[in-house]
Amino acid sequence: MRRALIVTVAATSSLVLLAMLVPLALLIRNYDLEDRLARAALEVQATETVVSRQDRGLVATYVDRINARDSGITTTVLYPDGIGVGPRPGESAAVAEARRSGRARVDDTATGARILVPVSLGAGAGDVPDQTPVVRVDVGADPFPSRVHLAWAVLALVGLAILAGALLLADRLGTSFVRPIRRLADSAGRLGGRDGDQQVEVAGPPEVQELARSLNRLVVRIEGLLEREREDLADLSHRLRTPVTALRLDVDALAPGPHRDRLVEDVERIHAMVDQLILQARRAQRDGLDGPTEAVAVLSDRAEFWRPLAEEQGRSFTLDVPPGLRGEVPLSRDDLEALVDVLLDNVFSHTPSGIAATVRLEARPGGIALVVEDDGDGFPAGTDMTGRGRTGAGSTGLGLAIAEATTSAAAGTLTLERSAMGGALVVAVLPTVAGLSAR
Repeated sequence: MRRALIVTVAATSSLVLLAMLVPLALLIRNYDLEDRLARAALEVQATETVVSRQDRGLVATYVDRINARDSGITTTVLYPDGIGVGPRPGESAAVAEARRSGRARVDDTATGARILVPVSLGAGAGDVPDQTPVVRVDVGADPFPSRVHLAWAVLALVGLAILAGALLLADRLGTSFVRPIRRLADSAGRLGGRDGDQQVEVAGPPEVQELARSLNRLVVRIEGLLEREREDLADLSHRLRTPVTALRLDVDALAPGPHRDRLVEDVERIHAMVDQLILQARRAQRDGLDGPTEAVAVLSDRAEFWRPLAEEQGRSFTLDVPPGLRGEVPLSRDDLEALVDVLLDNVFSHTPSGIAATVRLEARPGGIALVVEDDGDGFPAGTDMTGRGRTGAGSTGLGLAIAEATTSAAAGTLTLERSAMGGALVVAVLPTVAGLSAR
């Protein structure tokens, strides 16, 4: 928009200046020619006076003196005997006509004009036309530089100054338009981020201000709808707990058998899903309120939390963190702790006691990787372990689905592979907020 405005103003100003300055330059040249013709007429009158004295020596001296001036006006006196006094002697048909008719004439030439004036020598000389001398004055172009050239240079400078001023004004005007729109675009780009203030600054031209107000009203409306959705989700989750608990008690009262075991598994799956709904509702309420979290400290705390269980199950539990590694990830502490707990619970709950487990952090370009591996049997072949509620591996199917949702919320990735130890390998790569550092 700013560039288009500058180009438009430049084109318009150039056309206006050309339409104004070109005729003005031609008018100045015509005025200069008329001024030189007036001066030439004065030269003719003065030369007539000298020629009328009939002293050719005096005429030659006078003509040499006035032609010595570099004024673009050349004077020549042509006598009827073919003798010319001046720098450009020579008869022409126009000179002969002026001598014969006894009338002055002005003719246009390629460089200006030519004035021919026959000089009457009076009755004493017989006043014969064939004996009348003719004063010829050639008005040519002014030498460079002349007053015309100086005036044209001034006009060009004035035109450039006007054009520069118009472009500067267009640039300032375009900036006053573009800057509020750019601020509005930046504010709109921050909507939905982790900043607490989601309002757009109302500034700039009236149209931009109205757009900003409309966007603010839309933000308030969306926030209200999201808040209502969070409240409904949390309320529904808590309401489901009562019938699920009652169903669980009823199932526990059944006689042992395959039918009871299947119902217990189904109720456990429903209970886990309700817990996940409550967790998601609380996460939505915290969204945008928690800042980034230091990953190394959280991993160390959760590893110490799980270490007693590993010792109780006879597992070899190793925590590997490179010395001096530091990195903040764009997750709240609760979410990062939940991610670590899900990955470790997947090992402790779905591998036999005595299976070794390793947890480590690795530096990645622009991020940090949380790696959890074991030497168990690995993931079942042909099973989507991150599919919510449909792993088919004797679990609720929510653990790794929660881990994938958490890493995706932080613009990270979750991959499941086979470990070099022979078991499962889970790698959660999370971007760092300000890069990695070592102290």
